[in-house]
Amino acid sequence: MTKTVLLAFSGGLDTTFCALWLQEQGWKVHTVTVDTGGFDAEELTRIESLAKRLGASHRTVDAKARLFDSTLRFLLYGNTLRGAAYPLSVSAERSCQARVIAEVAGDLGMDAVAHGSTGAGNDQVRFDVAFRALAPELEILAPVRSLGWSRAQEVTFLADRGIEVPVKTSVYSVNEGLWGASVGGRETLTSWDTLPESAYPGGEVPNLAPIPLTLAFTKGVPVALDGDALDPVTLLQRLNALGRRYGLGRGVHLGDTILGIKGRVGFEAPAAHLLIQAHRELEKLVLSGPQLFWKEQLGQLYGAMLHEGKAFDPLVKDLEAFLESSQGRVTGEVRMKLYPRAAFVEGVRSPHSLMDPKVASYGEDNKLWNGEEAAAFGKVFGVSQLLSAKAGVAS
Repeated sequence: MTKTVLLAFSGGLDTTFCALWLQEQGWKVHTVTVDTGGFDAEELTRIESLAKRLGASHRTVDAKARLFDSTLRFLLYGNTLRGAAYPLSVSAERSCQARVIAEVAGDLGMDAVAHGSTGAGNDQVRFDVAFRALAPELEILAPVRSLGWSRAQEVTFLADRGIEVPVKTSVYSVNEGLWGASVGGRETLTSWDTLPESAYPGGEVPNLAPIPLTLAFTKGVPVALDGDALDPVTLLQRLNALGRRYGLGRGVHLGDTILGIKGRVGFEAPAAHLLIQAHRELEKLVLSGPQLFWKEQLGQLYGAMLHEGKAFDPLVKDLEAFLESSQGRVTGEVRMKLYPRAAFVEGVRSPHSLMDPKVASYGEDNKLWNGEEAAAFGKVFGVSQLLSAKAGVAS
């Protein structure tokens, strides 16, 4: 009896190779594309046609809203950036995609699931761990990892069978989604070289005039762009299109991989860049100092759990509960200005503002205390350091 496998299918080089190779090994291949924001209608049609040409039945699942609700909003609540730079676009998508793939595999009664990850990156671990947690009865196949083939070998394998792959996908590996795109290529294999602008999905950045932009949030969730009420997915899509024209949210992140080695990845994440910048500034206005401090720590821990393939650890739900609780007062508007390759917050306002110039102004007179009280506070506040200095502890 022929065994069946559900292949996570992007229509790129690796998964196209996997579809043909698995069939040649005797598997009946079904493919699924989990749309987490990286495909337009034309691309989804191309992917479906390619899957059928490869001899596989195909299913497309729109998971953009699910991705935002299950993961992205918590990354935004936490202002989470890996290495203070990278918005974790890929790792956010993988946990959502794995859950959908496991559900589809169960619906179709599959014997196995497959992915196109190599043996060098993080995604192999994220998929493997997720599938074992969500569908432990299924066999996990990863042909590219098992064979250890280069991309050039895959291109040759496909060409010999009459399948041509677009040239760019054999030079740069691009994973694009709602929270941004990651870009890998020869430049990211070193710690010195940088990606050319042409490697990013947005390409070369034109010399555009600065433009204003206003974002509105309700309890931490983005709800409007320049006064237009939008659902989160549509708002992110518009920000990505606008920010991409201005070359926003680009960079190259160097950090530790799950396997314990150093790695680099290019990224282009306009919506995440703008939203995190705006959201952080709004939080500064409405949250207390201790809230901001601990939320920063736990937001980074949440990101680390996702990055390291631990999205289904019970701690993740605990962190999500904390982050959601912290957003009760994060409502207001943020005024920004966009320039080519840079964006700045110009102002922020909220009905829950903790900054009230009618009561107290930094560096000016205020109504909450007088000069004598301020001097007494300064004296008492420094007592512990005074005692340490007298004891010779402080230098």
